[in-house]
Amino acid sequence: MSATRILLVDDHPLVREGLRARLADVPGIAVVGEAGDAEQAFARVDMLRPDLVLMDVGMKQVNGIELTARLRERHPELRVLMLSMYDNPEYVHRALAAGAMGYVLKEAPSEEIVEAILAVAAGRHFLGAGLAARGGPSADERPLLSVRETEILRCLARGMASKQVAEALDMSVRTVETHRQNIRRKLGLAGQAELIKYAVEHCGSLGPA
Repeated sequence: MSATRILLVDDHPLVREGLRARLADVPGIAVVGEAGDAEQAFARVDMLRPDLVLMDVGMKQVNGIELTARLRERHPELRVLMLSMYDNPEYVHRALAAGAMGYVLKEAPSEEIVEAILAVAAGRHFLGAGLAARGGPSADERPLLSVRETEILRCLARGMASKQVAEALDMSVRTVETHRQNIRRKLGLAGQAELIKYAVEHCGSLGPA
C-alpha cells in the first residue's frame, strides 16, 4: 500500500521541523509538505493533494479549527487530525464539529501521534489518551455549535446587534437572524435575553479567535 501523504500545518517552523523528524522513519507515512498559515495551507493542499493534514489549533490570524472547516468545505475528502497543546474539551468539541477526525496533544508520545495518524488515515476517529482522561464529547453535554455559530455568539457577547454582526462577518442580516435562532434552539434558550446572557457568560471559553 502507498504511504499516507501528510501536510504539516503549524505557524512555528521549529514545531514543523520536530514533527517532520519524528515522522521521518515511520513506515506508511510520508510528509509531503508544510504550511505556516491559512494561505499557505490552501495553496499546499491544492497543489500537493495530501491524504491528511496534521493541524495546529492555536495559529495566528485564522485558527486551526476555522481553517479545518474551510479546507473541508473545499476538499470534503481531506482528513484532518488536530495536534494541539490545548486540552480544553471545548476545543476538542469545536474541532470535531469543524470536520476534524481526531485530536491529540503535542505532549503525547510519538507512538500515540503515529497511532492517531494511522487511525484517521484509515477513516477512524481518534481522541488522544490524555484527552479521554479529561473527558471527551458525550451525548449529555450541550450540543455543538458550528464554527460560524461560535463566531456569531462571540460577536453577541461584545454587544453587537445583528446588523453589526452581518457587516463584521460579511453575511446578510437575515442569515445572522437564522443563525441566532439555531443557536437558541441548540442551547435550549427561551429568548434573546437568555441568548445574550449565555454569550457573555461563555464566550471566554470558546477558544482562539
